[in-house]
Amino acid sequence: MSSPPSAFDALMSGARRLAAKKNPSSPSKKRKSLDSSPAQNPNPAQTLDSSPAQNPKPAQTLDSAEAKPVPENASDGTENPVQDSAKPTLDEPQKPPDSKKMKVVSVSERTTELKGKIGLLKKKPADFDPKLVACWETGERVPFLFLSLAFDLISKETGRIAITDIVCNLLRTVIDTTPDDLVPAVYLAANKIAPANEGLELGIGDSLITKAIAEACGRTESQIKSQYDKKGDLGLVAQASRSSQSMMRKPDPLTVVKVFETFRLIAKESGKDSQEKKKNRIKALLVAATDCEPQYLIRLLQTKLRIGFSEQTLLAALGQAAVYNEQHSKPPPNIQSPLEEAAKIVKQVFSVLPVYDKVVPALLTVGVWNLPMNINFTPGIPIGAMLAKPTKGVAEIVNKFHDTDFVCEYKYDGERAQIHYMENGSVEIYSRNSEHSTEKYPDVVAALPRFKKSSVKSFVLDCEIVAFDRAQKKILSFQQLSRRPKKNVVLSNINVDVCIFAFDILYLNGEPLLQEQLKVRKERLYDSFEEEAGFFQFATALISNDLEEIQKFLDAAVSSSCEGLIIKTLDRDATYEPSKRSLNWLKLKKDYMESIGDTLDLVPIAAFHGRGKRTGFYGAFLLACYDESNEEYQSICKIGTGFTEAVLEERSASLRTKVIPEPKSYYRYGETMKPDVWFEATEVWEVKAADLTISPVHRAAVGIVAPDKGISLRFPRLVRVREDKTPEQATSSLQVADMYNAQSHNQPNNENDDEDD
Repeated sequence: MSSPPSAFDALMSGARRLAAKKNPSSPSKKRKSLDSSPAQNPNPAQTLDSSPAQNPKPAQTLDSAEAKPVPENASDGTENPVQDSAKPTLDEPQKPPDSKKMKVVSVSERTTELKGKIGLLKKKPADFDPKLVACWETGERVPFLFLSLAFDLISKETGRIAITDIVCNLLRTVIDTTPDDLVPAVYLAANKIAPANEGLELGIGDSLITKAIAEACGRTESQIKSQYDKKGDLGLVAQASRSSQSMMRKPDPLTVVKVFETFRLIAKESGKDSQEKKKNRIKALLVAATDCEPQYLIRLLQTKLRIGFSEQTLLAALGQAAVYNEQHSKPPPNIQSPLEEAAKIVKQVFSVLPVYDKVVPALLTVGVWNLPMNINFTPGIPIGAMLAKPTKGVAEIVNKFHDTDFVCEYKYDGERAQIHYMENGSVEIYSRNSEHSTEKYPDVVAALPRFKKSSVKSFVLDCEIVAFDRAQKKILSFQQLSRRPKKNVVLSNINVDVCIFAFDILYLNGEPLLQEQLKVRKERLYDSFEEEAGFFQFATALISNDLEEIQKFLDAAVSSSCEGLIIKTLDRDATYEPSKRSLNWLKLKKDYMESIGDTLDLVPIAAFHGRGKRTGFYGAFLLACYDESNEEYQSICKIGTGFTEAVLEERSASLRTKVIPEPKSYYRYGETMKPDVWFEATEVWEVKAADLTISPVHRAAVGIVAPDKGISLRFPRLVRVREDKTPEQATSSLQVADMYNAQSHNQPNNENDDEDD
C-alpha cells in the first residue's frame, strides 16, 4: 500500500498541473540584490560570526552582554555614578585620554563654543568638515551637549533632506573624533536604549520624572505640574527650571556615554526601592545638565524625542556618513549614486539584524560596501516581518500574476509571530513589532518540540498564532485571543487555547533562507514539521490561476473565520524581504472587496470636545496617515462613529495623557481645521471606510493625485486599536494614493474635475 502524498506534494500538484499548460522553456527574470556585484577587496573582511576583521584600530561594540559592570550604587542611587573613563564599549579596559595633553576649557567656554559652531551641521555633507565643529579632543568622550544642540537644530527643520544632512554630519563628527561613542550616540538619536528583542525598558512615568525635576531644581511638584499644564512638555519645564537655578559647584559635564549608560542602569533597576533609585539617577543627570540638555534628557526618558525624523532617516544618514568616512574601499563601479546606495544597504542590513551593537561596529570595521557580507540573520534576534499590499478582487490577482506561479493562503485573524528555536532548545517568540511574546505563550513553547522532526536542530518560523476551540475544531476571533494577558501567563490558568498556523520558514539548521524562493522555503517547511490538528498546522493553501477556483477558496477562507487570502509569488521575485510591503504579496479581504480594498491604520493627532451625551469625553477625533518621505502626519478624516460609550470613554481617557499645547511642526492639516486639543502621535487605530475622495481640507497624499488637494475617507468607522503597531507603521500616504487610484475607475464622483485618472 503506497504512502499518502506529503503536504508539500499536495500543494505542488496544482503547480505541476499549471506548468503542463505552459511553455517549459519560458525564461524568468532574475531578482536584483544589493550584493549582486560585491566590491572587490584583496583582503576581504571575515564575517562578524567568525574571527574579527583585521584592523589596527578595530571599532568596539556596545553589546550589552559584553558591557563592563558598573559599580553598584548606594541606597539613594546617586553614589558611584557612571564614569566616562570606564568605556562600556570595550572588551578590554583602556586608559582615559591624558588630561595633560588636552586644552583646559571651562564648561561655559565649551558651551559657548559649541553653540557658535553647531550651525555648521547644516552644511551640505560634501562641504562639511567635522574638525571645524568638534570642541573636544580626538578620543575624548562626546559631550551630550553636542547631541542636544544637534537635536535642537533638527527640531527647527521641516525638510527631510536638510534633516538627513544634519544627522549625517552629526554622525561624521562622532566617527571622526571618538568612534567608540558612535553606538550610544546612534541609540540616543533613535530614542532607544537597547534592541527591541532585549525587552529593556526604562519603566518610568511622568509622575516619577516630575518628582525628579522638582527635587533637582529646588521646586515643588505642584509648581512643576502647573508649568507642565501650561507648556505641555516636561522637557521644556525641566529646561526652564534648571536655567533659573544657580549652583555652588557644577558637576562634571554630561557625555553621550554617561547619559546612555545611566539610562540603561535606570532600566535595570528592580526590586525594593527601585523607583527611588531611578529617580535619584534622573536627578543626578539633571543636576549636571546645562543649556538645552535638560529638555532632551527628559524627552529621551519619556521616549518622546519627536523632533521630526524617524529611524529610517537615521539609518540613511548612517549609510551616508560611512561613505564620507570610508577608508576601506571605493564604491563598486556599477554604483551610480553611492550615497543613495549606502543608505539602502544600511536599511536593508538593519532589517535583517536590527541591532546597532552589531551593525555600527561592522560599518566602522569593514565599511558600508562590505556590510551585507558581514551581517547575517541570527536566531534569537527577530527581523522585520514581510508585509502584503491590498487588492480588491480575484480578477486583479489573476491579471497581475498571469505569467508566474503563485500560491493563495488563508489570511488568519490572529497575532503575527516569529518563533525562534535555538540549537540549545531555547525558544523565543516575537510579535510583528519585534517585542517579546514568549511569556504570553508558554503552551506554544512547551509543545513546539513535538511538531519538529528529529533532524531539525534550529529554525525560525513566520506564522500566525490564532485562538482555537479544539472541541469544536474551529478558529476563534482575534478578540478571544486578546483576552490573554501579555506577560506571566501560567500554563494551568490558560483559558484560551491557540493553534500555530505556519506559512514560512526563514532559517533552518544554521542556514538562513531569506534569499531562497518561496517554493524552496515551503518545501523546507513541510519537510521539517509534522502537523497536529488544533496545535500546529500549515496555513491552508491553494496553487491555481483559475478565477472561479480562487473565488471558491476565498469563500471557504471567510467561512472558516479567516479575514481573506494572502497571495504570494512562488518562484519569481519570491525571496523574503524583511520590513517591506511587497507587490509580490497581495492581501484580499472579503469585507472590503466592494469598497476600498482594505482597512487603514491611522493615528489620532487631535480631538473635538463632545456635546450632549458625549459631554465630558471627546466627541470626534482627527486622524492622520504617515508620509514616509517627509516624515510627517497628514490629516485624512474626522471620525466620530464606531464608538460604543465604553470605547469612547476608554479612548478619551487614554489620549488625555497625550495632550500637547499645540500641533507638532510635522503635522499637516487644513487651515480651516480647528480641533479643541492636539495629541502626541502615539496610538494607531484600524479604520474602515466606504471610499476615498479628493479633499480641499485634508492633506493625506497631497500633491500625489491632485496638485494642491489631499485625500479623505468617507464614512470612517473605528474597527479596533492596533497595539501591535507604532505610529510610523501607520498606513502611508503612498498607500492612501494607491487605494484611491485603485477605486477611482469605479468611483468617478470621487475624482477632482481637473484630474485625469
